[in-house]
Amino acid sequence: MESLAKVRDGYDRWAMVYDDDQNPLQALEGPLVQQACGNVQGLRVLDMGCGTGRHTLWLAQAGAEVTGIDFSEAMLAKAHEKAKGYSIDLIVHDLHQRLPFEAGQFDMIVSGLVLEHIADLTHYFSEIARVLGNPGRAVVSAMHPAMFLRDSQAQFTDPNSGDKVRPGSLSHQLSDVVMGAVSASLELVHFAEHSADAQLAEDFPRSEKYVGWPMLVLFEFRAVTAVQTQE
Repeated sequence: MESLAKVRDGYDRWAMVYDDDQNPLQALEGPLVQQACGNVQGLRVLDMGCGTGRHTLWLAQAGAEVTGIDFSEAMLAKAHEKAKGYSIDLIVHDLHQRLPFEAGQFDMIVSGLVLEHIADLTHYFSEIARVLGNPGRAVVSAMHPAMFLRDSQAQFTDPNSGDKVRPGSLSHQLSDVVMGAVSASLELVHFAEHSADAQLAEDFPRSEKYVGWPMLVLFEFRAVTAVQTQE
């Protein structure tokens, strides 16, 4: 994987066009994450790797008390613009470091399209488990590892230079993700793989070559209730 500094620099540059990039993966992922989250009214929600606030904003609009964290200050600057008037707390933080929150502080965690930039899945899921209350749920989406077989990963066209930029990605196997979560005492309660269809290809032509090909994977985990041992 590229150095963390290079990944951060890439996302700082991407922030200029991220929300207007017509990215089919984001278009596919957004409604699925909302559906998985369900009713968030009154919940304390952490958006891990919130970027420009794609999920942060709708979570707040749906009545959640939202905290968004991301390592890209440029991305967070865009999120701040959207956050005005809402109960949203935005923090610059690298997900490879210990989260700056107390144990059990959140009712729900959302992490969208972040996993390919996480080097240590065990640490990532351990921190989710630590700050997630019990009961609590975590909704995690990621680019499907099958996309890497098509030489596809996080990338954008720099609006200034016109260059194609790849900040740097890791292809995690689905088994690595599941076992990373399970080893952190999270329980897998939902798992689904999603492909591009004809409608997505019509709305977002960049996805036409991926019709029928797995583009997205969506996980839902929950905190495991402590088992009471009998004497």
